Amino acid sequence: MLNQELHRRDLMSYAARTMLGVSVGGLVLGRDSFGNEATSGSATTGKAKHVIILRMRGAMTHIDTFDPKPGREEQGETKVISTKTAGLQFGEYLPSLAKLTDLMAVIRSVTTTTADHQQATYLLQTNYRAIASIVHPAMGAMANHMLGSRKKTLPDYVVVGQGERHPGAGYLDSKFTPVPVGDPNLGLQNTTRPKYLNDQLFKERLDLINKFGSGFRRKYPQKQVDAYAEFYRQAVELMSSEDLKAFDLNQEKETIRDAYGRTQFGQGALLARRLVEHDVRWVEVSFGNWDMHDGIYEDNRLPSMAGELDTVMAALLTDLKSRGLLKSTLVVLASEFGRSPKINDRAGRDHHPGVFSCVLAGAGIKGGQAYGKSDEKAFRPAENGVDIADVNATVGAALGIKLDKEVISKSGRPFKFAHDGKPISAILS
Repeated sequence: MLNQELHRRDLMSYAARTMLGVSVGGLVLGRDSFGNEATSGSATTGKAKHVIILRMRGAMTHIDTFDPKPGREEQGETKVISTKTAGLQFGEYLPSLAKLTDLMAVIRSVTTTTADHQQATYLLQTNYRAIASIVHPAMGAMANHMLGSRKKTLPDYVVVGQGERHPGAGYLDSKFTPVPVGDPNLGLQNTTRPKYLNDQLFKERLDLINKFGSGFRRKYPQKQVDAYAEFYRQAVELMSSEDLKAFDLNQEKETIRDAYGRTQFGQGALLARRLVEHDVRWVEVSFGNWDMHDGIYEDNRLPSMAGELDTVMAALLTDLKSRGLLKSTLVVLASEFGRSPKINDRAGRDHHPGVFSCVLAGAGIKGGQAYGKSDEKAFRPAENGVDIADVNATVGAALGIKLDKEVISKSGRPFKFAHDGKPISAILS
């Protein structure tokens, strides 16, 4: 039966493309649903209503950015600057963020157990280790599942930028799969109807494809089959909605676009602001590659990367605050692990899961502080060590998610939003 369903799923996708002449943003639909139905309209109790994840793909160096070690060999060539918060120092390439530390909680004691990019990224995105028998949902999918759909035209989960394979909805319904935007400058592509399809012809084709699939849906009333039908219904609704303009950066003033920087990451962060402004709950923007095993200070590699991060994140925080959105938006800067304190013989830094930094800012967060501490060599946690699940549990708490609530998969296994992570109460407001 499963093979029949998969074949039918491909056929439905093909029929929609050929008969309707449309697709939505190159969307790769998630895996079949083995999860519970979300409770529509379930209320949140947290201060955060939206989340923007800035994911530093390839493992950001913590020593050259948010956890410098001045006067030590480990610091490398990066100088150190003071910040707005007394006693808190950053690497020299973050001058704009240094002026905004009153908005931020810098976590300097995050640790993980794997130095493999793929495994660590999966853990960062899902809070679970990758195993062959199941694909866990990404946190954005789990958040929308647990908090419930807000019944609007725009999707609740958008991923911006190119990167590794994404876990998407995992074992949850396909409707929780994020909508991907590869190039923020192009917005959500393939959302216009071909010129040869007038309103009447388009409606006729919609009716035909619905009739085409109705018999199969009656015969196999699985949730995953209904989810694909629902996906195409939502896609058509979005095509005719004014809300689609949320994806159009041309609606922004040139000065705003310039402030973020005309890079993929900068425009991606601007798109994230536009989306939360239009009530999208969860947006991820990836930025990389930080995987600098050699020549980290050569050809302006690190200064350029860190400088772009500084410009973009500072612009995002400032823009959100000026629009009153930071009160309801949690911004998270995260990396799958850090980079080695020791500069290697190729003038680079290698993988380092022992300790690294994350930053939380905005809704639900007490700014102006550093939580935890790495040792004098930035090698391991010295105070208040936390793991990825603890950081993500803090995100869940800010959203008002019940962290002890279990989602039971079809195989009967219980899962939670942040696995066994505990929120960092010291940084929650």
